[in-house]
Amino acid sequence: MICDEAGDFHLVELKYITGNAVTLRPSQVAWLSRHQHSSCWILIKRQTKATEPSECLLYPAAAAVDLKMDGIETVEPLFRCQQPFHWDTIFDLICLKDSHICD
Repeated sequence: MICDEAGDFHLVELKYITGNAVTLRPSQVAWLSRHQHSSCWILIKRQTKATEPSECLLYPAAAAVDLKMDGIETVEPLFRCQQPFHWDTIFDLICLKDSHICD
């Protein structure tokens, strides 16, 4: 959970993967789906090989079912970046006010 400068809370489900599959438990998918109109996010760090830079992918909660079923190959992230990560951009997207992303 993240609290922004305005005092608003944002839930971020953190995942680490080495392939394309996202290991979300059924209870996590249900929770994210139920709260998809809130500021809920899935933040994935993916590293396929230890010798290669990792990447960061940000998805809205509404993508939880598709990520569980299809993995990251067919679900387009809201934001993707290679290491070094662009934390300012990621946090700006998570804490965005009046966004249609959560609708």
